[in-house]
Amino acid sequence: MGLVKPVLIRRVNNEILGLNEHLRMRIPAVPEDARFPIEISISLRNTPARVSRDEVGTDHSFTVVVSEDYPYERPRARWATPIFHPNIMMPEDGGFVCVKTLDNWSFGSSLLSFVKGVEQLISDPNPMNPYGTDSCMEAARWHVENKPKFEAKVRYGGRDA
Repeated sequence: MGLVKPVLIRRVNNEILGLNEHLRMRIPAVPEDARFPIEISISLRNTPARVSRDEVGTDHSFTVVVSEDYPYERPRARWATPIFHPNIMMPEDGGFVCVKTLDNWSFGSSLLSFVKGVEQLISDPNPMNPYGTDSCMEAARWHVENKPKFEAKVRYGGRDA
């Protein structure tokens, strides 16, 4: 059993204020008579993420879904724009977002920590634990084969080591 509805709505609205500050946008407050689930659509601008093997996009959208069992149950996220990612399904495959990065979800967690977890997932995919869709499996292979490679050399006294 979750929080009493007026308390839950008040908590969600307080957390929306934190989202507004972090995202620098204006998400409107949820009215007291709102029905659950509550869906908050978020657009990310100037956020590089692959949309295909060969293309990086900077504008993305997803929806955060808050149930009446929040905050005892973490929100869910559904991706709305094309993305080439092992842990985020293409919209046509369901758009599900793997939020295992938020396994430590607790009553004290917030919508802001959830959205920050999604932001982290975008920039740091986990190709070792992809969804089983064709696009996620292909993205996992791509990320493994194309992970950043580092080279270093040392110079001292004007000579290479």
